[in-house]
Amino acid sequence: MKIKLGWKIWLLLIVLVLSLISIFGIPSFEKGVLITSVESNSTAFEQGLRQGQIITYINEEKITNVQDFSNALIGKFDSGENVKTTIVTDAGETILFSGHAPEITVAEIPFTNLKTGLDLAGGSRALIQAQDKELSSQEITDLVDVINNRLNVYGIADMNVLPVSDLSGNNFVLIEIAGTSPKDLQELISKQGKFEAKIGNETVFIGGERDVSSVCRNDATCAGIHECFDAESGAFCNFRFSIYLSEHAANKHANITSNMEVNTTAQGNYLSQKLDLYLDDTLVDSLLISEGLKGRVTTQIAISGSGSGPTRQEAYNDAEQSMHKLQTILITGSLPYKLEIVKLDTISPILGKEFIKSIFLAGIAALVAVAIIIFIRYKNFKSSLALLFTSISEIVIILGIASLIDWNLDLPSIAGILATMGTGIDQQIIILDEAKQSRFLSIKQRMKRAFAIILGAYFTAVVALFPLLWAGAGLLKGFAITTIIGITVGVLITRPAFTEIVKKIEN
Repeated sequence: MKIKLGWKIWLLLIVLVLSLISIFGIPSFEKGVLITSVESNSTAFEQGLRQGQIITYINEEKITNVQDFSNALIGKFDSGENVKTTIVTDAGETILFSGHAPEITVAEIPFTNLKTGLDLAGGSRALIQAQDKELSSQEITDLVDVINNRLNVYGIADMNVLPVSDLSGNNFVLIEIAGTSPKDLQELISKQGKFEAKIGNETVFIGGERDVSSVCRNDATCAGIHECFDAESGAFCNFRFSIYLSEHAANKHANITSNMEVNTTAQGNYLSQKLDLYLDDTLVDSLLISEGLKGRVTTQIAISGSGSGPTRQEAYNDAEQSMHKLQTILITGSLPYKLEIVKLDTISPILGKEFIKSIFLAGIAALVAVAIIIFIRYKNFKSSLALLFTSISEIVIILGIASLIDWNLDLPSIAGILATMGTGIDQQIIILDEAKQSRFLSIKQRMKRAFAIILGAYFTAVVALFPLLWAGAGLLKGFAITTIIGITVGVLITRPAFTEIVKKIEN
């Protein structure tokens, strides 16, 4: 006997296929490794390598996985001299000349379009607020922009900075950064980054666009490590880079230096006072001011500093890191408020992978167990299969929507999917029970009665879930949104389709 499928079942099948396409995309046989982040203060970034590109060849060696990537670079930069590296990506060919490996991180090409949140990918999360000040929604939005700017300049690609609030009306900023330790995250945001250049007690300029029009980076002619030397306590390296002042700051520098005396030293003639550099009110360096700059309006200033370490390589790395940090602060300026970390978490990516595996196995086991119980209860193999099919379809559709809207799946989101599974199974049991009830009503009337119960439960659940969008400073938002998506998919697509299938089974 030929069975005709109703439009509700066809709708479920079409949405299911579209969801699978959204999750897995169009099949691709491309091999390589995916660039997950690129240090913005690097030659690789300057030459065009970007997050999301796929590396297929390095120096004509085919790259199919992360191990190939490591093998192609290992030992290549041991001499410390500049080496030519040719990298072929799906965006084109990039040629680098550097004494160290490209400052990029890579991973295997994912087989799905699903994005995992910090709980599953690993990294650090901080919930922060301003010290001793209640910030308005607009002030929080401005703070998010400043933090984003600072983290972007640091070259952090995989991050999420959001304004959040709790049910009491308190405003916070939530920062999630994959692959970063709590110490690194605390260092990035806990310091205000107030930069001041002073002559005596007078401030000449501060960090930020108002006084600093541009900062030299990624250009060896005006920025870099210019000398390293050994000492009894270890090694030291000095850095220097140029900055360009605004006209206002240049005039202020000229006015302050115009009446200063000139001292003659063995190194040359310099003004009697130095240009002192302060970071968060701590003196970090003092620069001699040449006699030729006395009362002169100059827009170019050379900033210098140093790094140290047990070896020259470590001193070089420390100096480079210090230079990048100072460049960042001069570009972005200080944070508008002193911040305090309310909550700081770290999650291991290994733990996340094990959790996904455990949840997958537990979910499959739960569905099979429910199907067996349904078979024992109703003595109908078709009903058990229908329940399994619609439950799995519901999960696939939720994941398809998450992939489509680039929603990061975290632990609260996974909990939302599990809650949706439980709610869906309960409602399908209601449909099966109604189908077995009084024979005085037609199957259509019984299904209408079951659906009325389901709709009532749906609206009650949605109303109850809305407060969770803000509860816990937004940390439960993933659970609320995923659950709302799941139960809405159930009411609009899977439940009507299951009802149609039950009608055909009962007729």
